[in-house]
Amino acid sequence: MNRTVDESPLGKTSAYISEYDAGLLYPIARAESRRALGISAGALPFYGVDVWTGYELSWLNDKGLPQVALIEFTLPCDSPNIVESKSIKLYLNSFNQTRVASVAAIQALLTNDLSAAAGAAVDVAVTPLSGVEVALQASFSAAPFAAESLDGQDIEVDCYHPKPEYLTVKGERVVARAWHSDLLKTNCPVTGQPDWASVLIAYEGAEIDPAGLLRYIVSFREHQDFHEHCVERMFCDLTERCAPQKLEVYARYTRRGGLDINPYRASVSGRVPNPVRLVRQ
Repeated sequence: MNRTVDESPLGKTSAYISEYDAGLLYPIARAESRRALGISAGALPFYGVDVWTGYELSWLNDKGLPQVALIEFTLPCDSPNIVESKSIKLYLNSFNQTRVASVAAIQALLTNDLSAAAGAAVDVAVTPLSGVEVALQASFSAAPFAAESLDGQDIEVDCYHPKPEYLTVKGERVVARAWHSDLLKTNCPVTGQPDWASVLIAYEGAEIDPAGLLRYIVSFREHQDFHEHCVERMFCDLTERCAPQKLEVYARYTRRGGLDINPYRASVSGRVPNPVRLVRQ
């Protein structure tokens, strides 16, 4: 059954259920937004994943003592569905008064439920706070993108809806460049609330004009769409306008509702995003 954004809990008053309920998860098909970009399910022009981090996971152990943990889960971009973020918040909160015997048990339950909602295998890692000292040296460690910033350019911008015409190349000389910007802002497609992000664009090919690239990123400022679809639009626009030989687009959004969503799309199979957590996250 196809489920629409309008039917989701997003933007509506919701009761917070504190007993486990997998039925709270609300999948939304990726296909509709991809059709607007000319993408068919059987011929994706990219590879990649959506990396989520949750900071508000808690449950009761078998003696009724609360446990707290961080969760990171990864959806493959070829999964039929995304899972609406508020529904994930409600789902995670349904563990608050639920007894689960062990970290391994809750991780297995989360893996099963999220995979069922996404329609594909989802990787889940649950890290109790007692183990975060080790994790801080890896994926939970705050660090900047390893790329040159676009943001110091003194440019004028007067368009705040996606404008691929800003993207141009400077001749035919092939370069390998990595740029990042902290100026990405998009808006929730239902509530209109702002979503803030940093974005990394790494490519090999004809040199992309950095002023135009920054204008293009800023042009998303009033655009309403899910994080995943915004990154896919960027990937498609860069591919069409600049024809890079290799391309990666990776956005790390700041958290809302105790969750951050970080879509990564690449032209090369098997690439995975670096395990970075930015300062604003």
